[in-house]
Amino acid sequence: MTALTLSTAAAAGLRADAIVIGVAKGAKGPVVAPGAEALDKAYDGRLAGVLETLGASGGEGEVTKLPAPAGFKAPLVVAVGLGAEPEKDAEYDAEALRKAAGVAARTLAGSKKAAFALPLTDAADAGAVAEGALLGAYSFDAYKDSGKDGRAKGNGKAPLAEIALLGGKPRDKAYRAAIERATAVTEELNRARDLINTPPNDLYPEAFAAVAQAAGKEHGIKVQVLDEKALTKGGYGGILGVGSGSAAGPRLVKLSYTHSKAKKHLAFVGKGITYDSGGISLKPAGHNETMKCDMSGAAAVFAAVVAAARLGLEVNVTGWLALAENMPSGSATRPGDVLRMYSGKTVEVLNTDAEGRLVLADALWAASEEKPDAIVDVATLTGAMVLALGNRTFGVMANDDAFRTAIVEAAEEVGEPSWPMPLPDHLRKGMDSPTADIANMGERMGGGLVAGLFLREFVGEGITWAHLDIAGPAFNESGPFGYTPKGGTGSAVRTLVRLAELTAEGDLG
Repeated sequence: MTALTLSTAAAAGLRADAIVIGVAKGAKGPVVAPGAEALDKAYDGRLAGVLETLGASGGEGEVTKLPAPAGFKAPLVVAVGLGAEPEKDAEYDAEALRKAAGVAARTLAGSKKAAFALPLTDAADAGAVAEGALLGAYSFDAYKDSGKDGRAKGNGKAPLAEIALLGGKPRDKAYRAAIERATAVTEELNRARDLINTPPNDLYPEAFAAVAQAAGKEHGIKVQVLDEKALTKGGYGGILGVGSGSAAGPRLVKLSYTHSKAKKHLAFVGKGITYDSGGISLKPAGHNETMKCDMSGAAAVFAAVVAAARLGLEVNVTGWLALAENMPSGSATRPGDVLRMYSGKTVEVLNTDAEGRLVLADALWAASEEKPDAIVDVATLTGAMVLALGNRTFGVMANDDAFRTAIVEAAEEVGEPSWPMPLPDHLRKGMDSPTADIANMGERMGGGLVAGLFLREFVGEGITWAHLDIAGPAFNESGPFGYTPKGGTGSAVRTLVRLAELTAEGDLG
């Protein structure tokens, strides 16, 4: 785990493997960002020119390495692009700082210590840099053979071990709080990434539930686990139906974080399909390899609840993890079967690969019974949302326009791209069933919206609700970028945590 500290040390005298500075894209060439004044002085004020000679432009994600000048104990300077230079008197955007710090941390994998001399105007900037650096330093090597030095043989480099934030104020309460928040959120987000990246033979519903139970004991969160017997007794037909084809039985996990001063109650519901083969409606070849990520919504909910507890937020947060493995077998649910859901409604299953909405439906109704102030569900729900918004943006649907807007704004604030999506009532008719109350499929066009309309049917009357379809950004199959690694990303964790903070502060609803 990467260690991070605030430091008042001078850049020249700090013993480290590298000094990280920022460079922006100016109108006439690269511009050295605040924080690197000592280095620029050592280069006789010509650092920008040196960087330009080496090909630097200041573009986002760009990395330029050069030897440190005489008098500096660190041998290397890593200049990382911040994107466009802010207008006069404007500050660097928090997301630009996060991304730059993340790129630098990834670049310095294998190093023991790096000093980050990026622009720090206030505590919020320190938090952004810390967040980006800690997320960028993430590595998942649990299944790679390691040598005696502990370094994974697969890539030969361990994550950056230590980060010193130059320009920080260790004695300042706001700076300390920003670092503590960044550490808690990123550690839990990285734990969500670990869960997403864990192979499905090791992370099945019971195993996921055990992880939640252990975290509950550690952080004072009450955890209740419903196994097959309890689910059968309770009538959770959706979760049982999806999990019926697997030798690994389904689970519904409830995590309850409460605060004595809380005035509001939020419920987060996560889709936790630990592996999705499609069931009897088997996925075609080439679509199965990454389906361990179909529990990303549950991972996000789990991480957000634990982060809320670690931060001591004055809000009650309940997390519901709807866990099942969707497999084909002689006992699996068939297309044409009718399931009686926990709410009492019946659902005709037309496609067993539209399983996420079935487990979420039961969990949404269970969450509704407690009458929280709002419910937010998170799921890798539809390929249609990926077609609509691409691989880096999640869709937001809601039964309340103001709540949907608040979520989109919160996501933007923390650096998670999202987009508001509608719930057109005319699409509901496509799910009419001659046999049951509703079918689990509707019109093909607008499939992501149809899924949202299905979920809306299982939200208690009068309860504010939103649905986050994270199918695009939950799992990164391409190369790493910014602070985002290849593989599980932890999408929506920071948005959920921010929603909890806003609710605790009385700024949401």
